[in-house]
Amino acid sequence: MSEVLLGFSVVFQPSNLLACFIGVVIGQVVGILPGLGPVGAMSLLLPITFYLDPISAIIMLSGIYYGSQYGGTITSILFNIPGEASTVVTCIDGYQMAKRGRAGPALAIAAFGSFIAGTLSTFGLIFISRPLSNFGLKFGAPEYFSLVLLGLILSIYLASGSILKALISASLGLWVSCIGVETSSSMQRFTFGITTLMDGVGIAPICMGLFGISEVLINLEQVIERKVSVMKVGKLLPTLRDWRDSIGAILRGTGFGFFLGILPGGGAILASFLSYGVEKRISKHPERFGKGAIEGVAGPESANNAGAQGNFIPLLNMGIPANIVMALLLGAFLIHGVRPGPFLISQNPKLFWGIIMSMYVGNAMLLIMNIPLIAVWVRILKVPYYILFPLILLFCIIGAYSVNTNVTDVYLMILFGGLGYVARKIRFEPAPFVLAYVLGQLLEENLIMSLIESRGNLSIFFRSSISIAFLITTIVLVISAFFPFLRKKREIFSEE
Repeated sequence: MSEVLLGFSVVFQPSNLLACFIGVVIGQVVGILPGLGPVGAMSLLLPITFYLDPISAIIMLSGIYYGSQYGGTITSILFNIPGEASTVVTCIDGYQMAKRGRAGPALAIAAFGSFIAGTLSTFGLIFISRPLSNFGLKFGAPEYFSLVLLGLILSIYLASGSILKALISASLGLWVSCIGVETSSSMQRFTFGITTLMDGVGIAPICMGLFGISEVLINLEQVIERKVSVMKVGKLLPTLRDWRDSIGAILRGTGFGFFLGILPGGGAILASFLSYGVEKRISKHPERFGKGAIEGVAGPESANNAGAQGNFIPLLNMGIPANIVMALLLGAFLIHGVRPGPFLISQNPKLFWGIIMSMYVGNAMLLIMNIPLIAVWVRILKVPYYILFPLILLFCIIGAYSVNTNVTDVYLMILFGGLGYVARKIRFEPAPFVLAYVLGQLLEENLIMSLIESRGNLSIFFRSSISIAFLITTIVLVISAFFPFLRKKREIFSEE
């Protein structure tokens, strides 16, 4: 109880409360705008957080992530355009409800379901964090090396494209993480005589290029019709029957989302699709799904919000990012001189509990302003792309330059933007690249520490049952990728 009160005392400091509000508002806006997404928004705003207190910075970036889940719901229901990948399944029944004049209940049940899921997930974070951190205290450098290696392989194995392309992408990310001065020997690596590269390539130019510049270039090729087919939202509050039909779906979706969010590569997207499939399977009237079943909105919307918050568990307690968004947050932590992991609770309790309780406060803010501001969100959707995209490019350039006031970072951002555009055209995912870039630094650091401790003896990685378990899991994943039936399934999926 004292930890919860500590978290609330941190969140309700004016600067942190403002950061939370700004984060969730920006999250809603980027969730509403098709194509931008939380990764792009967080990449753009990462340089701004350098001038904020670490707690305020992380609270704001976190708010952008789970706030975007709310925003994507609005476009899915009103326009049949998913603002986020995790809200794709919401289009199926949400848009049908809107066409039948029930946009209000659809939006309201999504908002209430997301708030309930966010609240329950926050309490889940509270109860699971300390035991998981205590478990993490048993980790030394060998255990962390094995865990990071497992995370790296999972980022490749769970990528939506082909395994070979994900492997190439991750390998390039590892190479980029090696650029700069090697800490143990002070030797320069891959700097090509460029003084700026002695400190390595910053995460801000990489992410703003891969997800900001490339996103604009990709969207310039597409024609997205944003026709408002639902002019009136109508009655807002769900009926008692709506609640009776939805409450089970909300609770089940919360469970799916929270536990899948803990797994690397899982989280909001997988949880929303799984929730929809389960609700349709167990329903007494499955024929209603696809025609405006409110359970088809309540379950996935609860699942994607719970999944987004479940993603924080491996990052805060183990220091391992579960997806690309968490990799960005890890970068923000490291930039501010904070290393997330088992010691975060004891060494920086205000930061830890402040972040967790900010999720509850942020979800309450989103619930309060989600429905009343629908008219505002609709107007934002009408902003022409020829105005929106140049603004994004301008923010990218200013953000890249402001980090170190170095024009080389702008050139690097443009370079990664071009590479990101080409990669997406030939179906190379940028996510394994960024995850490998972030994990590569942790992998090398713990490898060096382990070998120094054992004087170069590799058997140190097999002296701990924890390390052995991680290594065996890694080997099983690598071997399974070469099974013919799995390889065929991945290749077919990558062609779709």
